[in-house]
Order: sequence, then structure tokens, then C-alpha cells
Amino acid sequence: MSVARVTEISVTSTKSFEAAINEGIERATKTLRNVRSAWIKEQTVDVDGSRITAYKVNLLITFVLDD
Repeated sequence: MSVARVTEISVTSTKSFEAAINEGIERATKTLRNVRSAWIKEQTVDVDGSRITAYKVNLLITFVLDD
């Protein structure tokens, strides 16, 4: 039997939602072991005039705890 934990992180990218998600997962795996999945909880954008200036995502990262 394994036990997992979920932690929430926020990530911002000036490129795209996909870039923000990739950056978040890459960063999470530097600190957390046994990352198994990520769930996109929320996506938002910052807007200046009619231009998107930043893409933000809140990710729920699931990782399995060591025995």
C-alpha cells in the first residue's frame, strides 16, 4: 500500500499555459520525490490593454511518500 500527498503550487509564464505547466512540474520534481501526477486547478491571465502579459496556473502535484 502506498500513501500519497498533494501540494499546490502557482506558476507564471510570459509564454503560454503549457510553458507554465512544464515549468511548474520541472520545479516540483527538483524538490519532491515520486511525483505521479499534476492537476490543473486554475488558469488565469494578466492583461494589459488588449494584450496578455502573463499566463498563470495553479497546479495540484501528487507525490507518493517514502516508506
